[in-house]
Amino acid sequence: MLRARRAALMALAAVSLTAAAPPAPLEALFGGPFALTDHNGRAVTDRTFRGRFTLLYFGYTFCPDLCPTNLLTMADALEALGPDAAQVQPLFVTVDPARDDLPALRDYMAHFGPRFLALRGTPAQTRAVLKAWRVHRRKVPPEADADDYLVDHATLTFLMGPDGRFRTLFPHDTLPEAMAATLRRYLAEEH
Repeated sequence: MLRARRAALMALAAVSLTAAAPPAPLEALFGGPFALTDHNGRAVTDRTFRGRFTLLYFGYTFCPDLCPTNLLTMADALEALGPDAAQVQPLFVTVDPARDDLPALRDYMAHFGPRFLALRGTPAQTRAVLKAWRVHRRKVPPEADADDYLVDHATLTFLMGPDGRFRTLFPHDTLPEAMAATLRRYLAEEH
């Protein structure tokens, strides 16, 4: 009887310890394999960018303010890095592949510099990459015209390491100087 009681208490303690386990670290929450097409028509995967850092932003070309602001922040931060910016690949993944075809993405990327790549996928590929990065999106049609809509979406910029694993994220209101300082720190840690 004592053994049975002790075994039951040990089992209960094990369940309690498991339930109290700390949450997964952020690096386990964001990222994963993807297969998309860049704005030049080339097939790319998450492995295409291994060996260098990637700044990854999810948005769409019809976005009136948040997307251009965040992409300009990325461009300014990379400019502040000088030659070290060659170690960072800026990526823009569209959350609106229905409107963001390759010509639209090519035209949009021209505003942010030749180093930027825009990525798009089929609806299924887009859903998969959004799920991997835990990025929400929701089409918001105005009452006047269902073809003229906005997309509610996350506004975080993700920094992935040369190994493809999550390093940190930048919220929408990050200043270019702060992003550049963080990038410098991560670049220095890799060398």
